[in-house]
Amino acid sequence: MKENRLKLAKEWFVKGDHDLTNAQLLYKNRGYTDSIAVLIQQAIEKYLKGYLIYYEWKLRKIHDLVELLKEAIRLDESFNKFLPACDKITKYYFDTRYPYSAVEYSREEIKQSLKEANQIINKIKEEIK
Repeated sequence: MKENRLKLAKEWFVKGDHDLTNAQLLYKNRGYTDSIAVLIQQAIEKYLKGYLIYYEWKLRKIHDLVELLKEAIRLDESFNKFLPACDKITKYYFDTRYPYSAVEYSREEIKQSLKEANQIINKIKEEIK
């Protein structure tokens, strides 16, 4: 059973890696920051869902990183330090999905969000090898 959960978690991580890699490539090539922002949010979301699934969390349709992170904090309080980053990055998903909210983020903000995404993802990778 645990092997199945590990396999499923790793499938989520692969998808998250795709999003993060694409975000980094777009950033390097001066892509649109709103597109990069959504990819950052998606990478973290997929890693958090994979992490939670590994610990028997029942998958739900949710895009709020703060809610997902709170579930992770129940398992490991050290995730608490990522709450401010997840609060900011969650907004990327909702702010960029529709044309009426044309949002452009500074490259400096996106650079910081990429750094924070890597910190969260590395924490999850340390927990689940």
